[in-house]
Amino acid sequence: MGEITQAAAKLISERGFNGISLKDVADEVGMSQPGLLHYIGNKDGLLQLLITDVYDASGTPDDFLASGLPGSDPEAPLFPAYLRFLVRHNAARRMMVQLYMVLESEAFNPEHPLYDYFRNRPLSVWDYYSRFPWSLPPEVGAWDETMMPVVRQCIEAMDGIQLRWLREPPIDMYDEWLVFERMIFPSPVWDRYR
Repeated sequence: MGEITQAAAKLISERGFNGISLKDVADEVGMSQPGLLHYIGNKDGLLQLLITDVYDASGTPDDFLASGLPGSDPEAPLFPAYLRFLVRHNAARRMMVQLYMVLESEAFNPEHPLYDYFRNRPLSVWDYYSRFPWSLPPEVGAWDETMMPVVRQCIEAMDGIQLRWLREPPIDMYDEWLVFERMIFPSPVWDRYR
């Protein structure tokens, strides 16, 4: 399955979802189209596999909590530390980030199979992140009362940084994120919660 997702990610990140066929993916991995369909069901199933089973399945808060990195205490994790972890994770998987950004752009079309996924993404990310016991500065208040716009800003900043990172001349995605982190999580309020 890994070979299929790698080939599909490469092709879609280069040509877009509408620019490839299942035959292209099958040819890339050296199998027949019926053989490919056995694994993915259909072209929409391929997208689902790429986004939910590959892209969204790594770089998660659970991965961060298991990392042992500073700020990853499972009892009181630090949200800015997790976001730095996520940025470093994404910086190591350029093709998957490019795939994600291409699909997000294509999904402005209501007919796109991932239209609802991307339309609902900010709320689904919020709901997912809200499952974790993030440690926040007392001045900020409770997660569920104050952090929704902050999480939205983080998603928006990260999307913009990733787009810029994919262009020439290159930038360092992590260093660029640190600039935004200082704006979203300002000092001195967040100093002990990074």
